[in-house]
Amino acid sequence: MKKYISMFMFAMLACFGFSSCDPETDEEPGGTNVEKMAGMWDVQVHVINADGSVEYEDPYGIGTFTINTYNTAANTATEMWFDDSSNFWGVKMKVNVDYANATFSAPDGTAYDYTAPDGGKVKGMKGKILYGQGKNIHGMPCDSICVEVAFDDDDYGFTYRYTGVRHSGFYE
Repeated sequence: MKKYISMFMFAMLACFGFSSCDPETDEEPGGTNVEKMAGMWDVQVHVINADGSVEYEDPYGIGTFTINTYNTAANTATEMWFDDSSNFWGVKMKVNVDYANATFSAPDGTAYDYTAPDGGKVKGMKGKILYGQGKNIHGMPCDSICVEVAFDDDDYGFTYRYTGVRHSGFYE
């Protein structure tokens, strides 16, 4: 009897062993269509003048904070999400992407909070990723980001510039 139970268990194990090796898909893993522009960024915000010079450094005393850029569900090379994770103005919006030039923008009147499309809007937004042009805290080269934006519900009418570098993943 032990012999039959052993053979039955071996046959069951063999059946499960061979069937568990079947591949589920033929898809190759890979990145997204905005992979080089997507990331976590450590930035500061300053108020700028019309000529681009800084008028007020860190006007609200926030210091360095994190923003994110990432692909949309459609995974196209023509749009991505820009999200300040409510660290500054509560911006979470889709922006238009020119992937070849590493730039992104949003036209005047675009709602800056996708959950409240009737809320505040941007008065134009333009940004650029500068590959290898930043320096992290240790002086090593890394990507940097620069974004200029104004908000229609800003009582002061300021134009803000987010500037910073790609988050390294290490405590700095």
